[in-house]
Amino acid sequence: MSDAPSHLVKRIRVHPGQQISLQKHLHRAEHWLVVLGTAHVTVGARESDLVVGEHTDIAIGQVHRLANRSLLPLEVIEVQLGELLDESDIVRLQDDFGRV
Repeated sequence: MSDAPSHLVKRIRVHPGQQISLQKHLHRAEHWLVVLGTAHVTVGARESDLVVGEHTDIAIGQVHRLANRSLLPLEVIEVQLGELLDESDIVRLQDDFGRV
């Protein structure tokens, strides 16, 4: 998508019934915007469902997860902001695919 030293923009697709890791980042914040489907979002202790056009912010160090509990596809635009914008900044707390 788009990247620069201070930000990275990605499109995330989550298949029906799937979810990403329960995770946090030590060096970046994220902003999620739903562009297709309904996202079930965990940010800290808060859980909510977001539909197309709705968004949420994830602060540095905040535990979060994105899930698709529907039967339809889910797409989210993710904007990462911070000093470290690669996979090494993912601290996985739970993962359906056995990643650490």
